[in-house]
Amino acid sequence: MTRRTTRPRGRVPVLLLLCAVLSVVGLSAAGPGARTDAAAATRPVGWLHTSGSTLLDDRDRPHVIRAVSWFGMETPLCAPHGLWQISLDDGLARIASFGFNTVRLPFSNACLAAGTVEGVDARTNPDLQGLAPLELMDVVVERASAHGLSVLLDRHRPGSDAQSELWATADYPEARWVEDWTMLAERYADEPAVVGVDLHNEPHGPACWGCGDPARDWAAAATRAGNAVLAANPRLLVVVEGVERQADGQSTWWGGSLADVADHPLILDVPGRVVYSPHDYPASIYPQPYFSDPGYPANLEPLWRARWGYLQEQGVAPVLLGEFGTTLRTPSDRHWLDALVGYLDRTGASFAYWSFNPDSGDTGGLVADDWVTPQADKLAALAPLLRPGRPVSPVPTPSATPTAPRTSSPAPTPSAPTAPAPASPTPAPSDPAATPGSGTALTARWTLRESWGAGYVADVQVAAAGAARSGWTLRVEDPSATAVTNAWGMTCAVDDGVITCTGQDWGAAVPAGGAVRVGLQVQSSGPAPAAPRLTLS
Repeated sequence: MTRRTTRPRGRVPVLLLLCAVLSVVGLSAAGPGARTDAAAATRPVGWLHTSGSTLLDDRDRPHVIRAVSWFGMETPLCAPHGLWQISLDDGLARIASFGFNTVRLPFSNACLAAGTVEGVDARTNPDLQGLAPLELMDVVVERASAHGLSVLLDRHRPGSDAQSELWATADYPEARWVEDWTMLAERYADEPAVVGVDLHNEPHGPACWGCGDPARDWAAAATRAGNAVLAANPRLLVVVEGVERQADGQSTWWGGSLADVADHPLILDVPGRVVYSPHDYPASIYPQPYFSDPGYPANLEPLWRARWGYLQEQGVAPVLLGEFGTTLRTPSDRHWLDALVGYLDRTGASFAYWSFNPDSGDTGGLVADDWVTPQADKLAALAPLLRPGRPVSPVPTPSATPTAPRTSSPAPTPSAPTAPAPASPTPAPSDPAATPGSGTALTARWTLRESWGAGYVADVQVAAAGAARSGWTLRVEDPSATAVTNAWGMTCAVDDGVITCTGQDWGAAVPAGGAVRVGLQVQSSGPAPAAPRLTLS
């Protein structure tokens, strides 16, 4: 997650902030896909290069990357999530309307080689049917450009099943990693909307920076891959994340520290291309010791400065904070985000917020679970970084707003300095076609999206073969289920190994011959069910 250009220092005037929030929540008559403002007439900034810690465009004008991650192409679906509910253009228009200028697009090497995508509704996205993942990536880049957005490609995972500590695994060796990056650099060599490559998401565990061990030296591997990318397209930015463990023994977030760059800077064959990219999260993700320090949150800036901010502040190289995000439900998280936004604004660093998607269990998203309604509180908190007052595409508030909580996502869960990293929610290798449930007029299809040690996330598609139905109840047999921690489009409870869910709000009414997609996050003491027994009434 990452960012920025010069802005006024201090707090944003209240009236200006209010205008920004009102424009975000869409008090306008235009539709969500409308492109009647400056975003419709503009195009992405194009190729970028660096000078000290400043990003410059091809006319040497300062530029700040204001990105948001739209994940999904790294999961078994091999497609940005939400395309079962909104069109690709609607999502991109909404991102542009919020004030972002870049989409960080996670993908997996497995998806690059896949032949099909899943989770793309034929009625909502008829023009995306039948595409392979690489072809879909082409369309995302093309449409993003049409909405004035740049694209930062993010190798988020090797396989679609889980993150990896290092850039190479037994199934996806370094040669495959470099080969795929070279292929993508060549594929988009004439597409200036693709401004950069995020080489590997969140190196952690044994990954080191400049230690000299070729099996785990992330700085050396990034140099090899970065040079291969630039040989194919010398105009790309090479975005290099940090590592979890510093040379001095301190641990941070996964991908979180660049302190050792001071002794081992990355030097590539093409100058002016390196952008450093740490990740940072609040106490709700993991209770790092410094969150309970009496000096919190004043202790945050010195910490950030030591780990990565010095690169930006001292003019060494640009910093793009590659991931940061929160549900914004606790005072501690609010203090963290306020401090971080202020620090990014003052230093002029770039950023990429995690995430646009509402189905990130750790952080939630910038839209509600309908994939439409803006999360105004988060956007207000981010407003100093998103140029409040700039022309934006109008986005109306829908007439019916789901009130469901966020879902779980393939979002990475960072590690702790004094304890093992919490298990990361990872997509389960299940068949999205799932299992039909019984019922006279309705059918249910279960899709296990992701699982981790203590729970899982699943989607359920409830379809009406005949007339429309209003109201339904689903029973899911899972002896290991202990609680439902989130649900959207329905309310759920667990009793004696059975999850009982009832359609609610937008998920209650099933159109004639159509379907609704709902879902839940389950706390579990055993394996996640790929095909549980379903009973629908």
